[in-house]
Amino acid sequence: MSAAAARLAPASALDDAVVEGAEIVAGHDGAAELLIRLTHGNGATSTLSLDSETGFDLMRAGAAGSLADLVGRPWLALIKDL
Repeated sequence: MSAAAARLAPASALDDAVVEGAEIVAGHDGAAELLIRLTHGNGATSTLSLDSETGFDLMRAGAAGSLADLVGRPWLALIKDL
């Protein structure tokens, strides 16, 4: 998912989403991607995969020095500056 796509995700489904985990995974083409696990206010969970460029943008926007720094952060707060 690109930064533009992350911003366009339906806000109603992401209003209260919190990052529960983040890890580097191999994408379908073998390139590194950032896999984000979200937990929503209603208890539902979801995952999304960000291309490496968007993953680095997300970490910079959130002033995250490591993937662990993303955990517990509200999703909308992280993507607001992408």
